[in-house]
Amino acid sequence: MSEPNRLDACVRASLETYFQDLGDIEANGIYDMLVHAVEKPMLEVVLARADHNQSKAAQWLGLNRNTLRKKLLEHNLI
Repeated sequence: MSEPNRLDACVRASLETYFQDLGDIEANGIYDMLVHAVEKPMLEVVLARADHNQSKAAQWLGLNRNTLRKKLLEHNLI
């Protein structure tokens, strides 16, 4: 199984568990919750792999460097 498929399966399983844990409580703000939960560790790992070179990390992520800086600030990573 390729890496993206394992990530997909992990996200799917986590969401299924999340809904099971909610029980009768109605879900709210799932999109923002999931993006925030995934975005910070992704930024941390990519930035570390890029030796904290923001230009390189931005290129690897397919982001503009200014967008990357904004996201790093949002997650208190700089």
